[in-house]
Amino acid sequence: MFIKISTVDFGPILLVTLRLLLAGMLFLPFLIQKKYISHFRSLFPGIIILAIINNALPFTMFSYASLGATSNMLAILNGSTAFITMLVAYFWLNESISLKQVLGLIIGFTGILILVNPFNASATLISSMCALIGASCYSISGNYIQKYHLNSNKFVLIGWSMLFGGLLMTPLAIFNLPDHLPSTNAILALLWLGIVSTGLAYLGFVRLIERIGAVRTSTVTYLLPVFGILWGYIFLNEEITWIIFGGFIFVMIGMYFANSNAQTTLEK
Repeated sequence: MFIKISTVDFGPILLVTLRLLLAGMLFLPFLIQKKYISHFRSLFPGIIILAIINNALPFTMFSYASLGATSNMLAILNGSTAFITMLVAYFWLNESISLKQVLGLIIGFTGILILVNPFNASATLISSMCALIGASCYSISGNYIQKYHLNSNKFVLIGWSMLFGGLLMTPLAIFNLPDHLPSTNAILALLWLGIVSTGLAYLGFVRLIERIGAVRTSTVTYLLPVFGILWGYIFLNEEITWIIFGGFIFVMIGMYFANSNAQTTLEK
């Protein structure tokens, strides 16, 4: 919702740049402390990699996708993150995946289809491709963190990667400035995206990868349409039908199975 509000006024490039710089600046006073600055040099290669594949590139892709797709379709495409993450983990990390987890992913994605009603959704081919590229970036970066930075200081890794992601985008942003002053709503949406949805949320996301792995962490994408519908009911007086309630149940069951440990696994 906030991406769609702010992208129109700021444009995809400037929005992503400011979003990442805001999130990075939130952590900068802590990152320059002695106990954290000592980790910077050893983690610098990983910081740059994540600045690109976990921040700059996927954020830009979803911002562009929002210009040509409905929120329903974006929710479906973002939901593919869990499937892509599972495949990447299976082939790259040689991670065993239980049949119960596969069933959970399928049930959860079915819930998303029920919730967002894809028959009423629309998206251009370019927007769909941008969203899928963004989802793939999230999947790869989650597995990358699990493989190479499981024991790294996540605060340093994510904090600096957001700041460097914004710095890498700055030259592009200079040549993509809007021709009018953004509205108050767009500015407020940007502040929320940078401080809350990016700065605070990503730290929790990485801590989840550390504790339960990339595949099960990726299932949080199934909650996006659920909360979208919830906020619509609370703030926009949108109706919650029995079909919506049924989709919510599917998502919850899928989340339970996908995050459970099972004995029967798919071995490579």
